[in-house]
Amino acid sequence: MAENYTYWISTSLLCLFYIISAIIYVTKMEWVRETISGLGSPAYLQPMLIVVKVLGVAAILSRVSVALSDLAYGGMFYHLLLSGLAHIGVRKPKGAVPAAVCLALLGTSFVTQNAAREIPSPYVQAAAR
Repeated sequence: MAENYTYWISTSLLCLFYIISAIIYVTKMEWVRETISGLGSPAYLQPMLIVVKVLGVAAILSRVSVALSDLAYGGMFYHLLLSGLAHIGVRKPKGAVPAAVCLALLGTSFVTQNAAREIPSPYVQAAAR
């Protein structure tokens, strides 16, 4: 039962972070474009990140397909890892804190998903061995 609560709390917070991030990307476009460029990434990533963030949240919450949900977890993992490393790379470690928090939420959500969902993910069982 505790794993069920842990899954839903971590998943809800992770998805909330991602939705708020997508809203900020839409409402503060110029600031986000400058920030992304300041990290050394091309500005054309901004519209793609908006779409991918919303679709990733939808894939995890709806879980239409276990494989799609696991793919969304993988995409979020690489996005958060690269985001945190980009902030550290430009010597702005405070900017990497949200990515680190979200990585912890992502790991917790991924590991506890089988306790809360009907169809288990085969990758969680392989990681637990």
